[in-house]
Amino acid sequence: MALVLTDEMKEAVNNSLAAKVPMMIAANDADGQPYMSLRGSVHVHSDDQISMWLRNVDGTTANGIKANNKVSLFYRNPETRLSFQIQGRAQLVTDKALEDEIWNNTPEPERNADADRKGTAMLVDLDRVIQRNAVVLSRD
Repeated sequence: MALVLTDEMKEAVNNSLAAKVPMMIAANDADGQPYMSLRGSVHVHSDDQISMWLRNVDGTTANGIKANNKVSLFYRNPETRLSFQIQGRAQLVTDKALEDEIWNNTPEPERNADADRKGTAMLVDLDRVIQRNAVVLSRD
C-alpha cells in the first residue's frame, strides 16, 4: 500500500495545536535514551512527509536524530476519538529555501515562541502509519 496521508490525518496534524492536542514526538537523545516531547509546530509538508520547527538547534531532539534518525509521532484527540502513530526518518534541514518554507508554514504561536528564529527545521520522511495496533499506511 502506498503511503499517502488521508485528508482526515492531514487536517488533524495541521490543526493539532489549534485544537489543543499538540503532537508528541518520540526520538532518542544523543546517548540513545528514548525521549518524548510535545510539539506544536508539526504540520504536513507533503503526502508522505511531516515537518516541524525545533526552537533549539542544539536541543535534545536535534542532537538525537543526528545519531539515530528514527522517530515516532503520536496524535490523539479525545473529542473526535481520532488517534494514530506515525513512524519515519527525520533530518535537519540545511537548505535555506526549504527551511524558510517550513518556518512560514509553522503555526504562528510557535513562530512567536522563537521570534529570533534561533531554531531549525526538521523534515520527517514517513515510513508507516499505525491505528488501533495495525499498520494502515506504509511506504512501498
